[in-house]
Parts: sequence; structure tokens; C-alpha cells
Amino acid sequence: MSWKENVRRVTPYTPGEQPKNTDVVKLNTNENPYPPAPAVAEALRDIADGYEILRKYPDPDSGLLTNALADYYDVDPDRIFVGVGSDDVLAMAFQTFFDSGKPVLFPDITYSFYRVWCELFRIPYSLIPLNDDFRIDPERFCIPNGGIVIANPNAPTSIALDTASIETIIRSNPESVVIVDEAYIDFGGSSMLPFVNKYDNLLIVQTFSKSRSMAGARIGMAFGQPELISCLKDVKFSFNSYTMSQDVQRTGAASLSDGEYFSETVLRIINTRNAAADRLKSFGFSCPESAANFLFVTHDRLPAKEIFEALRARNIFVRYFAQDRIDNYLRITVGTPEEMEKLYSALSDITK
Repeated sequence: MSWKENVRRVTPYTPGEQPKNTDVVKLNTNENPYPPAPAVAEALRDIADGYEILRKYPDPDSGLLTNALADYYDVDPDRIFVGVGSDDVLAMAFQTFFDSGKPVLFPDITYSFYRVWCELFRIPYSLIPLNDDFRIDPERFCIPNGGIVIANPNAPTSIALDTASIETIIRSNPESVVIVDEAYIDFGGSSMLPFVNKYDNLLIVQTFSKSRSMAGARIGMAFGQPELISCLKDVKFSFNSYTMSQDVQRTGAASLSDGEYFSETVLRIINTRNAAADRLKSFGFSCPESAANFLFVTHDRLPAKEIFEALRARNIFVRYFAQDRIDNYLRITVGTPEEMEKLYSALSDITK
């Protein structure tokens, strides 16, 4: 018998391409095109001057960052869980709350890591089809299940679901934990955070990767009632207590201190996104109204894969999904106005 027979086989998540060449227009991974808040740079300088902090283990509870989050969102610290990016938080949540043997429900078109985690952790799941317009039908989630995951705004469709519809899902499933993944919520839609006090089965997951320009720091957080958070911590501490470094905790707290910069940056992206939606229509594209920092577009004549390859040949990277129902769509991250102009120039040639 070979050791290979004992290996767990899964189909891994495929992230957006990270080109080694830096002379590119990178619009494929939904990173923020602007730097983190100036307070983050200041915190990094302080860390460099006092690098003694790297000699010791970090605070397992990430108290500095947790308390900063509590102050910023006006939430008690015992309702906050911090992890190494929202992927870490979500993975912990899947292992913690989805152990009933019943299928976990999430849309057929959504963040593809949900399916990977279910397969990796051997959690049964069922895909709930989006409507023809790529919107979630809340009634389809009112069936027996072992848990529910909703990305809002959804990715890659960019469409936000209203809070009343999400509340219908939560209220209809009191025996299941409902996770609302709000990675893009700062760019549109309404957060479910105010509902955490109302429902003991609601877990909100957010990230610093998108709106706070800190994808490289890996900071994610969850909000829920204390019992949910306590269960998450039990699972986390069964893996590794020291998951978030001291420097990341400090830079995350610094980011939260600069609210004016955060608001200005988010608004710049929203304005560029709205202008891009109009501009892309002139090249023959259409897209749903976006509530995220990206656009989900299809062309009236040209196949998405052909456009994707033509842009890549010009060192402009967007995201193409070879997936049922959306294989004729592209996901385009909102970049700086200068980056978007380079995109428009290329598309004017490709689509003529």
C-alpha cells in the first residue's frame, strides 16, 4: 500500500493570477489601488524602530486590534473574532458551525472557496441557483439545512441583497448558523451588523483586504453574539493560538484610526466604478449595478475569453471564470482613473 492512497484529494481554490511583471494593469484580484491609510505607514515605522516585539509571541486574543474594532464599530469586544484574513475566519467558521451532517447552502455562483472548504472538511453542501438575473431568491434558502453562507455583495456578480431579504433567511433558519460574508460591504449595500444583537445564529464576516488596502496584511474579523464567538475561539485555539503577528495587529488598529482617509478612498473607488460602468457601455458591454469594487461585465458580440486573452496580451489583467452560466462574463476590478484609461484604450481597439 502506498502512502499516496492516504492523501486527501481536493480541487483547490484558484486565486487570481499574480503576475511577476510589475509593468501591468492589474484589475483581476479586487485589490484596492490606493495605499493604506497614512497612519499605517507611521505604525510600520514605529515597528521598525522597536522590532523587539518580534521576539515574543503575539497576544492570542489580538486584544489591541479587537479593542480598536470594538471602538470603531461600537460593538462589545466579546462579540468580535479576529483572524488571518477573512478566509481564515471563514474556514474556522465552517469547521465550527457546520457539523450537523446536513448540507450547507450557498449560491451556485458565489465565492468559490466555499465549495473548496466543504470538500476539504467533508461537509455536505447544496448549491442554490441564483435567478436568471443573478440575484438571490431568499425563499430558496428556506429548506432544511446545516448552515447557510451568503456573500453580500455577492462575488463575482457584484450584486447586493437588501437587509430585509437576508433577515428572511436568518429568521427562517433558527436552527442553523447563517454566515454573511461582507468582504465588499463598504462599497455598497447595507451591512447586517446591526442585526447581530437580534439574532443569535448570525455571523458577519468582514476584511481589511478590500476597502482598507491591506490585502497583504491578512486581517479578517467576525461579529456575532458571545456564544458564537466563544465557539470560534475554541476551534482556533485547537489549531494555533498565535495566528496574528504583533505588527499586523498594530497596523490594523492604526488603519481604523484614520476614518477620513478611509471614507475618501472608498468614495474615489465608487465614483470611478460608476463612471466605468457608463464608459464600458460605449464599448458594447453591459453589467448589473455594482455594489462592490469591481464590475461584472459581458459583451454584446465578443466572447469573454477572447477579450480576456486580448487584454492579457496587452499586460492588462482581468478575471475570467470558465464556469457554467458565467463563462461569458469578465470581472474587472476598479483601478485608479489612470489604470482605467489604459483599459478603455485597449478595449477601444479590441472591440472595434
